[in-house]
Amino acid sequence: MPEEESEYIFKIVIIGDSAVGKSNLLNRFTRNEFTDKTKATIGVDFGTKSIEIDGAVVTAQCWDTAGQERFRAVTSGYYRGAVGAMIVYDITSKISFKNVTRWLNELREMAEQDILIMMVGNKSDLEMSREVPTKEAQAFAESNKISFLETSALNSTNVNQAFERLLTDIYHQLSLSRKPVVADDVQNWLVPNQGKKLTPITDQPTSTNLASTTSTHQEKKGCCK
Repeated sequence: MPEEESEYIFKIVIIGDSAVGKSNLLNRFTRNEFTDKTKATIGVDFGTKSIEIDGAVVTAQCWDTAGQERFRAVTSGYYRGAVGAMIVYDITSKISFKNVTRWLNELREMAEQDILIMMVGNKSDLEMSREVPTKEAQAFAESNKISFLETSALNSTNVNQAFERLLTDIYHQLSLSRKPVVADDVQNWLVPNQGKKLTPITDQPTSTNLASTTSTHQEKKGCCK
């Protein structure tokens, strides 16, 4: 589904501890790819995918911290313009789950107040090594009023469902707000680009992974900056 047909463009940020599988979740959703040879990079991983919600074409622009979380280098610029966020933890790592609280606090401090949040417990294929019970995670999500789903980037379990649920919630919240938003709008619901280079963290990111349904998304209005 080409991005040029999009009526809405939503910026989604993917955050969480290093090695929880954020990049693989991004690649599985946008390109249906997975690699077990993970390598932390400093820069920006970025991918897009368009889906249809209630007859409207919605493009998700998904941003991954790409290793910066290891150095506490995630800045407010990364969150700018984001209308949705995924906080990812590893179900086999109790500490990555405990750190969700820190990521949640950072998100609420730096991002827009009305950002919608989903907590994702990744690596559900490693059930035998589980350290975080599903019920405990569900209770945490409910107490913090965020959505929750367990996924496996390895075998694709619930990956599309997680992104699509978050995008659908954003779309419905936007509809309820009655804001007249279109793809080339510059309101906070969208991520304005005005043809500028995609630079959410630095002017010249050292590593950029562009997984997109189109090769011209950087030129399109309504994109991220």
